[in-house]
Amino acid sequence: RLFLLNLLFLSSPSLSTPPLFYSPLGPVFEEQPSSVVYPEGLSKGTVTLNCQARASPAATYRWHVNGTNVPVGDLRYTLVAGNLVISGPQYGSDGGSYQCLAMNRCGTVLSRVANLKFGYLHDFSGEGQSPQTVYEGAGAFLACQAPAHYPALSYRWFVNDFPSFVKPDGGRWFVSQVTGNLYLAKAEPNDTASYFCFTTIDMDISTKSTFSKANQLTVQPDANTRKSAPAIKVRFPAETYALAGHTTQLECFAYGNPIPKLRWRKVDGLLPSKAGASAEGPILTLPEMTFHDEGVYECEAYNSEGRDKHQGRINVQAQPEWLQVMSDSEVEISSELHWTCVAAGKPRPSIRWLRNGQPLSTQDRVEVNGGRLKVINLALEDSGMYQCVAENKHDTIYSNAELRVQVQAPDFRSNPVRRLVPAARGGQVMLECRPRAAPKPTLFWSRGTELLTNSSRVTVTPDGILWIHNISRADEGKYTCFAENYLGKANSTGHLSVRDATKITLAPSNADINQEENVTLQCHASHDPTMDLTFTWAHNGALLDLEDPAGPYHRVEGKETIGDLLIVSGQLSQAGTYSCTAQTVVDSASASAKLVVRGPPGPPGGLVVKNVAETSAELRWSRGYDNHSPIGKYVIMGCSPLSSGWRTMRTEPSNIEGNAESARVVGLLPWMDYEFQVIASNILGSGEPSMSSHTVRTQQAAPTVAPSGLGGGGGDRNELIITWTPMAREYQNGDGFGYILAFRKRNTPTWVVERVSNVESSRYVYSNQSLSPYCPFEVKIKAYNRKGEGPFSQIALVHSAEEEPTVAPSRINATALTAFEMQVSWDPVQHLSANGILRGYEIRYWRQHEREAAADRVRTAGLETTARVAGLRPSTRYHVTVLAYNSAGTGPASPKSTVTTRRPPPNRPPGNVFWKTDGSWVTVRWDHVKALGNESAVLGYKVLYKHEGQSALKVLDKGKTSVTLPLPKDNGYVVLEIRSWGEGGDGAAHETIVSRDSGERD
Repeated sequence: RLFLLNLLFLSSPSLSTPPLFYSPLGPVFEEQPSSVVYPEGLSKGTVTLNCQARASPAATYRWHVNGTNVPVGDLRYTLVAGNLVISGPQYGSDGGSYQCLAMNRCGTVLSRVANLKFGYLHDFSGEGQSPQTVYEGAGAFLACQAPAHYPALSYRWFVNDFPSFVKPDGGRWFVSQVTGNLYLAKAEPNDTASYFCFTTIDMDISTKSTFSKANQLTVQPDANTRKSAPAIKVRFPAETYALAGHTTQLECFAYGNPIPKLRWRKVDGLLPSKAGASAEGPILTLPEMTFHDEGVYECEAYNSEGRDKHQGRINVQAQPEWLQVMSDSEVEISSELHWTCVAAGKPRPSIRWLRNGQPLSTQDRVEVNGGRLKVINLALEDSGMYQCVAENKHDTIYSNAELRVQVQAPDFRSNPVRRLVPAARGGQVMLECRPRAAPKPTLFWSRGTELLTNSSRVTVTPDGILWIHNISRADEGKYTCFAENYLGKANSTGHLSVRDATKITLAPSNADINQEENVTLQCHASHDPTMDLTFTWAHNGALLDLEDPAGPYHRVEGKETIGDLLIVSGQLSQAGTYSCTAQTVVDSASASAKLVVRGPPGPPGGLVVKNVAETSAELRWSRGYDNHSPIGKYVIMGCSPLSSGWRTMRTEPSNIEGNAESARVVGLLPWMDYEFQVIASNILGSGEPSMSSHTVRTQQAAPTVAPSGLGGGGGDRNELIITWTPMAREYQNGDGFGYILAFRKRNTPTWVVERVSNVESSRYVYSNQSLSPYCPFEVKIKAYNRKGEGPFSQIALVHSAEEEPTVAPSRINATALTAFEMQVSWDPVQHLSANGILRGYEIRYWRQHEREAAADRVRTAGLETTARVAGLRPSTRYHVTVLAYNSAGTGPASPKSTVTTRRPPPNRPPGNVFWKTDGSWVTVRWDHVKALGNESAVLGYKVLYKHEGQSALKVLDKGKTSVTLPLPKDNGYVVLEIRSWGEGGDGAAHETIVSRDSGERD
């Protein structure tokens, strides 16, 4: 041994600083080509396919198209760095799949494939489509019949002239982005027009649009437009394949009158919230598809006449995605290489391997098994660039790595043995020996001139690690590792320094607290005085952060040998085992204690719902943690689509004891979805709720309440209209829901019974030519569903449609009040002749030279028999008639009465206004206003005034041309308006402000 050791010492090279050396690097892509759509026929443009790789030495590049070399250097193909530039791309010769090869002396890698395709959009056929005619209220569609194109088109339609594009108009219009067809849910006469299909393609460097010949649509008016239930005309496929991470759209549109509304749902789950507003539109849009979105989707079109539904399935597939890839590896010669690639995708991706751009298969030393590559007895020629390729029908992805097969004599320069290794007495220490070497070297350890071998205190592992156990002061000294392979030898030395051991002198004690209380756990230690001592604490093995001032854990400041822990406002989650560790750089010592935190119970587990009946359900659960305080009782919470949140449910028994593990929830609504939670409590409070149960639906039952809001009336002649408030979801109690109406003429024995099958219906119209106007009917209503019928409502009295009054008012008298107003009076119409409820009277008036059809109209709000009519012209002769009216319209007109309005008042205000103040009074005077020949005589004057700060005007009616008024105190002022008046009304006003400081004083 001593001889061998001397040989190792004599032949091993000394350690020195390693020289700088050049490290080659295989190509790594920084930029790869992307697919391009280039406009067909654009001969002067260029296409650039990018390719850049980081490499040392720098990479060189080649390109393949459809598997063959691209003739770079040709006039049309230029290589700029690694980028391929194609000048004047041509449809016949340049289209295809392009791939870049980057290479240096380390190896070759292939880029992803980029497709160069040519976009085009031909013109529409020169033949227009046949004109279409449709009746008002019906649905219609116009076919686009798009021309040949690539890539996919977007569609719009315009009306008569560009760019008057068709808009949805409340859901009446829809343009399918699948077929391009234009759909109309309900035609109206003003839809008659010429329509043009406008198509657009988007390419990478341009867009192109074209439009069709005119499509003529004529809508025939229909005086008796019929209502119709929805009929879905645009249906999405029964099977739709979507790609994960991409957006999927489903189209659905229906004809109907009234215009149908649309709503979407997922039949086998909840409709994804990301559908947003599209969940109530003709195109359901689902962005960022995931596998959770897979399932059956339903579109429902509905209006007051009925509904229609369509279903289809979305199957989600996915492009390949790496779950595990290989990484660059340096492996010693003659050893084995194991690389694994794992990719996810749907369909499941296939995996193949490349070395320096060439396919790898199982042969000689290479074994390829799907995503696993194994190479045995590695040789230098196995070095190079390797690629793992995963592909399915949606995409192909590449993972790259470089393999370097190493050959090297032992060398400690990059990883020598630690120069100084401290260790604690009585402990153990590990010295590592990890030189660079290929193939793997033989390793020896020595202390001084003694070769070390395994003993009770010394262990030398095959990979060169030296362990020394139960260390004493005698173990201090130099330790040397020797390494040797067939290429050479080397050694490296470190020094072992032995220190005093660290010991816990005061260990933490077990503690028991209530939630929110503080507690201190003690921990003291001794250590080697030449080294620093630090304390750490762990909770159930997880290291605690003691430096966060806002956190619950704090270090108690004190001597270096004290490491007490303060826990503030203890929580249930902080119960457990706390470990204190006192450590130096060479060793550590630990001690533990348990902390019990008492608090409210934890959540119950295993909640299941069983035996679901019409109004009750049985719940079972398992006890949760009592958190060291016995459970006193349980409370059951529930929620349904109709509740705004969780609420306490009624149960049997009403008080659930703490040892119970089941209860029955009562008072539920039939045919309603519910979720439940269970909450336990003890003397310290209520705990967290259990996980929610799965959603359950109670059994169906016959309705138990009658619809409310029963009434009606109005409508057209010979109609009885009955209205009610549609039953809310919580009262329907089952599917197959509808209403049963019963009605009869008052004081007759036989009921007429009608069924209304639409849950959202709120009115029923009964037509019968024999119906008398405003005939009283007794009406009642009840609900029904698949399980039976509910009770009838209270009887309501509803009248059939009214008819216009048949009697005209009499003794009409019209009197001119002023030049602009008249008063009309009449004798009332008897209610028995009104064919309904008389609402009031309509006054019609027109000038003598006008036709009665142009008459102005004023209606009374009630049954008054007089009315004032304003806004008339002065000195004008008017004809006046009065008609009675009800909800059906107006009755016959009364005989005409004639009235002439008075001459107009003077249009000049009083002039020469002046005033004099006398103490607290002021006298105002003005000149008399003289009427002209065509004006009414002045009978007096109106003085409107208010003091400063007042809002209301006071009126004085004076026959004289002066007035005396009180002046306000504190130098206030008076605002005046003076105007003449007479038979023709009030004249123009003179406005002035009077104060103590203005005007003429006595």
